[in-house]
Amino acid sequence: MKLGKSIWMLGILLGISGLQFTNMSPEEGMYPLSEISKIDMKKAGLKIDQSQVYNPNGLSLVDALVNVGGCTGSFVSNSGLIITNHHCAFESVQLASTPEKDYLTNGFVAKNYEEEIPAKNLTCKITDSYEDVSAKILESVKDVVDPSERINKINSKIAEIIKLEEAKDKTIKAEISEMFIGRTYVLFRYKIIKDVRLVYVPMRAIGEFGGEGDNWVWPRHTGDFSFMRAYVAKDGTAANYSKDNVPYQPKKFLQVNPNGANEGDFVFILGYPGRTFRNYPAKYIEYQEKFQLPYMSSLYEWQNKQMEETSVNKELELKQASRIKRKANVLKNYKGKIKGLRNIELVQQKYDQEKDLQKFIESDAALNAKYGSMLKNIDMVYTEVFSDAKKFLVLDQFIPSSNALSAANIMQGLRKKIASAKPEEQEKLFADSKAGIKKQLENQYDTYVIETEKRLLKRAIMDGLQLPGAEQFNVIPKFKLEKQKNLDLAVSKYVDMLFSKSMFIMPSVVTAVLDMPLKDFMKIKDPMFDLAINASVEVDKMNAIRKERNGKLNKLLADYVDVSILFKKTNFIPDANSTLRLTYGHVKGYTPIDATYMKPTTTLTGLIEKGQNSGEYYLPNFIRELYKNKDFGRWTTKDKKDVPIAFLYDMDTTGGNSGSPILDENGNLVGVNFDRSYEATINDFAWNELYSRSIGCDIRYVLWVAQKVDHAEHIIKELGVNL
Repeated sequence: MKLGKSIWMLGILLGISGLQFTNMSPEEGMYPLSEISKIDMKKAGLKIDQSQVYNPNGLSLVDALVNVGGCTGSFVSNSGLIITNHHCAFESVQLASTPEKDYLTNGFVAKNYEEEIPAKNLTCKITDSYEDVSAKILESVKDVVDPSERINKINSKIAEIIKLEEAKDKTIKAEISEMFIGRTYVLFRYKIIKDVRLVYVPMRAIGEFGGEGDNWVWPRHTGDFSFMRAYVAKDGTAANYSKDNVPYQPKKFLQVNPNGANEGDFVFILGYPGRTFRNYPAKYIEYQEKFQLPYMSSLYEWQNKQMEETSVNKELELKQASRIKRKANVLKNYKGKIKGLRNIELVQQKYDQEKDLQKFIESDAALNAKYGSMLKNIDMVYTEVFSDAKKFLVLDQFIPSSNALSAANIMQGLRKKIASAKPEEQEKLFADSKAGIKKQLENQYDTYVIETEKRLLKRAIMDGLQLPGAEQFNVIPKFKLEKQKNLDLAVSKYVDMLFSKSMFIMPSVVTAVLDMPLKDFMKIKDPMFDLAINASVEVDKMNAIRKERNGKLNKLLADYVDVSILFKKTNFIPDANSTLRLTYGHVKGYTPIDATYMKPTTTLTGLIEKGQNSGEYYLPNFIRELYKNKDFGRWTTKDKKDVPIAFLYDMDTTGGNSGSPILDENGNLVGVNFDRSYEATINDFAWNELYSRSIGCDIRYVLWVAQKVDHAEHIIKELGVNL
């Protein structure tokens, strides 16, 4: 489908500076906390006072929100119970699983606190407060002309402010987010909870029903939900896992509306959306369409194929499950973006808008003097970016392609840091770094499979060697590839050598090395070290070039926003950047293609229709029996004839909104956001009411599965819901 250019706006990034919004579609926008008071949700259907949604001077729904492992979650009991997505807990469930206790396939239900198990690699981040620090940061670069120096000074000032904030209050973690490129910076103070435990995760046949076949697709019949619990020390402070820790008592938790939401109902979401790029120039979108999205799609598709082939038994399948799932999710998202960009010709639309913007600038002498060459200068920077785009993409993926190489890079980074320190400080630095480095190394080997490692590393080396002309690089030390008649065979031999002689193929040996005396640690020789050193040299060169270009763009894109605001004569909300946002709209279907209308709700009937005896659509027979017997409990559609599973709404969401609570007109929980329709994968670059639909799991399905499938009535009781 191609949509008219008239429906697009040049969504220009606005800082949280207090300007009033003009009338906008009430469904559009990921509003920062500071802007919630400036929008009229009452008009759209909200029945509670807006101060109950966000109140900087008291308790509100915002206080029930958490960022959990890069997803959103929300407290749903006064004992720290959190609801989020199944796919957000997926890696932790995988890491807790063994062939004997396969929680990933069979699910997990803890009947009491003692049975809850650690959610490895997950922490909770709770927004405590925020503050605009733009003036402090921009003051530090007011006279800086050199692009690289500008970036260095901004980063230095950010680090300085963060250090001061964390010194003032040791219970918080400070982060500064760039809300507005080169223009607006906001300090966020977060409370961190380190002990998170799995409470209830449905079986994979429910939590991931439809697998990649249904991913980013409507209609969906996926029970994408899970429950965790936050724990703290007895004095209420954050603490690492301990049997002595107690459930966290949140300031606020959400009430559940067991009646759910129906077509036409007002709904809103609070969450931590990741990144959007709607306010970037045409050249950035062109870069995505020509380089980033095609290369990464192709690479991830190939990498997943290798991991599937090497998952030859249950142990290896479990080890690689989360890695495959992450890449498959991104892969399908990127393919959807490519299709969307081409269907609506967004790059050309952006160029057309910029032509009009240039005419506007040239029509005013003062504007022309200040901004006349701005678009030309932006294009010049992106011409540089395009010139070595493939090389940069290959280098970005080179070290991460192999967990063993990544481990070597982590270790070599520590050696480099120690070598650059004063001799009298080196022993202490080594001792102080061990715990953190061991944790990083541990994470690298969670999904480690040697045959996969060899295949992925060989591909990374070959990609580097097969780049065109001046972009080509060779990071293989002392290995004269130019003399080899068969490049593929030569690289294979080199990789085989690495995985026969390097210590980094053995996790236990790698971590034991950190217990060596410092002088011995610094003398270690290893072929994987050599590869990591050579690769990091190339990466450092790339990053220096990138920093200079980003320095130029930092100022140019700030100007781009300033003049675009004047041109459009309206104000815009910031692009998403993983900070807490609100979006609102209605339960609503859509028409993705001509003569096709997608209803906004799916039910058990559709699940039974799709269900198969194996594969991605595997459905256990006992669920068919429940359906056949109409054993729906009280968790039904309005007409009492079915159980709702998923629903659509025209809210503005993106990555990071996974697990976000879907709230009704009274601020009660009616669902859990987990996906978008395929057409809405382009949301990161452009949003439109005609096709942007997000997908949530209906709370009635959560409750039905909890009662009828997993017999987790104690969870329903803790939610304060009557059976």
